[in-house]
Amino acid sequence: MKNRSLIILAVVLINAGCGNMAPRTETTEAGSESLPPDLFALAAPGQDVASARLLSEDNCYWYEHRGQVETTLLPLTTPEGRPICMQSKA
Repeated sequence: MKNRSLIILAVVLINAGCGNMAPRTETTEAGSESLPPDLFALAAPGQDVASARLLSEDNCYWYEHRGQVETTLLPLTTPEGRPICMQSKA
């Protein structure tokens, strides 16, 4: 009986580790509806343009990179590696 309980416990613990561990983040502040259509064409492949947002600190677009451990904001870049920024109005 004791062995059966240990086997059941082991199966439950193994299955618990198989769950989706992706971080649950809220949708972006701006949303993809307010992004300029040209932004999708300018961005290099492999970036999550749908999560892009314009930050007022540097007037550049940043996107959420979802890694295995954490979600990080990275600059949205062109295929040449240049950051995609808006021109200042001043």
